[in-house]
Amino acid sequence: MRLLAAAMAGVLLAACARAPAPAPGTGSGPGQPAVAPSSAAMAANRRAEASLRRGDLEVAALHYREALRLSLALEDANGIAANAISLSIVLQRQGKYEEARASLAPLLERATITHPPERRAQAALRRAVIDLDERRMTDAAEWAERAAAWCGSPCALAAAIQNVKGQVALEAGRHSEALESAKGALAAARAASDAAETANALRLSGMAAIAAGDGAAALASLTEALAIDRGLGVPRRITLDLIGLGRASALRGEREAARAYYERALAVSEADRDSAGAAQARALAAALP
Repeated sequence: MRLLAAAMAGVLLAACARAPAPAPGTGSGPGQPAVAPSSAAMAANRRAEASLRRGDLEVAALHYREALRLSLALEDANGIAANAISLSIVLQRQGKYEEARASLAPLLERATITHPPERRAQAALRRAVIDLDERRMTDAAEWAERAAAWCGSPCALAAAIQNVKGQVALEAGRHSEALESAKGALAAARAASDAAETANALRLSGMAAIAAGDGAAALASLTEALAIDRGLGVPRRITLDLIGLGRASALRGEREAARAYYERALAVSEADRDSAGAAQARALAAALP
């Protein structure tokens, strides 16, 4: 289950961190003067994104930190949100959980300017995902509730919030609650034409079905999630789908099918330099009878 939680970092790169890219004419709150973003901050942000695409997390974090510093110096709310959220994702992927939490402070407990509620909701959801990854379930649930409160109604993050709540329930062994959250997330994601969160909800549904011993339902949900994730071109989520399909196949006693899925997951994760995914795929393949 830990790998599924870890992958929520990548999930929220498309949802919670559908990051407000630094853009001109952004004030620090409703009715406040527009702030022109620093060209240096924007350049640092672009360097960070390029490093992230190359898989160089250390350099990406360095550039996101610089972009965040420059945005803070100008009180550029949009730049602060974009770079704080993106930095938290990179630090989480590095396993630097406390630093990931601290990077969100300018939007949360150490905010010195007014941020729109939807930006605070994004940051709260990121905190929930970080806590989920570190298996701090109580904290994750609390931050997910804060995200929902800030997001209001209608909420653009509704599907992502439901997916996080469902994952918390799944980790706690509340399979029925996890499935209900997955259904809610799926409905919200489809209503918003959000392919990424649709796949996340399907994956959550599949993992909940595995936990409940329903291999057939899991295969159906995870097969659909895989098709979406392949279309989106997100290797980390493809790895999760393949691992889930392997587990569902193993649950049904289909050992060779399970092995094939794990081997595919290993190939994808190694190509993506995803050491955690590769390690789990190897361990699951080795554990097959």
